[in-house]
Amino acid sequence: MPAILVTGAAGFIGFHTARQLLKGGLEVVGIDNLNDYYDPQLKKDRLSQLEGQPGFEFHRLDLMQHEELEELFARHDFSRVVHLAAQAGVRHSLENPRAYIDSNVVGFLNLLECCRQHSVEHLVYASSSSVYGANTAMPFAVKDPVDHPLSLYGATKKSNELMAHAYSHLFRLPTSGLRFFTVYGPWGRPDMALYLFTRAILEGRPIELFNEGKMQRGFTYVDDAVDGLLQVLETIPEPDPEWSGEDPDPSTSTAPYRVYNMGTSEPVELSFFVELLEKSLGRTADKKLVAMQPGDVPATSADLSALAGAVDYQPGTSLADGIQSFVRWYGEYHQVEGIPAD
Repeated sequence: MPAILVTGAAGFIGFHTARQLLKGGLEVVGIDNLNDYYDPQLKKDRLSQLEGQPGFEFHRLDLMQHEELEELFARHDFSRVVHLAAQAGVRHSLENPRAYIDSNVVGFLNLLECCRQHSVEHLVYASSSSVYGANTAMPFAVKDPVDHPLSLYGATKKSNELMAHAYSHLFRLPTSGLRFFTVYGPWGRPDMALYLFTRAILEGRPIELFNEGKMQRGFTYVDDAVDGLLQVLETIPEPDPEWSGEDPDPSTSTAPYRVYNMGTSEPVELSFFVELLEKSLGRTADKKLVAMQPGDVPATSADLSALAGAVDYQPGTSLADGIQSFVRWYGEYHQVEGIPAD
């Protein structure tokens, strides 16, 4: 079978995806620009877990480098592409908006063009729950309109869905977008709450709970998210014969195009999330209750009915177990003593 391309292979979800594909005996070509949005050493350490494994090949490459990307596609007969490279982070998009347009819009266009020119069988790409923006009806469903983003990051992810649909319609390129909901777990991103809170608690520093700890999130353990992703990768979308332009479903199309939520349907309040973390660490957090930040949304949870209708997605990791797994990894990676074993 031809190799599978994984963009963002040194990133959090990209690393776990590449590792699972390799475990399945598949050949994986990974690319990443190893930028310094957060400590590049963590990205290099993730890569060290992949390099040397049979079937893995890595190239340091930025999606803005369209000529180099085209050369990579010309050298490999990619059957499928998993696109997980992006400039992430809602709050950072307020400070450095051009990075989001460059990576998430222009970079995605370059990838779409390569997929079109080389007749890729299926492109699976990361969207985000941030596309739901100002929506308040819960749980968020893929049939809901998503026309009011609250951050530029969310707007770029919505643009990815629109661009993918255009290519699916014009060139019959099969595409599936995954709206990830707050993915967490070992090897996670240092800018995410679990990593930030764990570090602060262990160092005796206070943690800030936005919206006074009342934020609600549908936390998704990374192994569950990757399992769902790989099932979607094997499920190439077909045109929906029941789609109607008079009552358009934004998640399907007359083109080979789908959008799915990838998360959990049970939101958890941030204060309870911290309680579980305190239990895993065996320490009490110094909590500061602060106002919600610009661009944030107060709550997210996912309607998984569309995904469940397409694949056998059953997220089975409890939040307590997932946090414990992260804490165990954090202690080993950062060589922290005194963390309870379980």
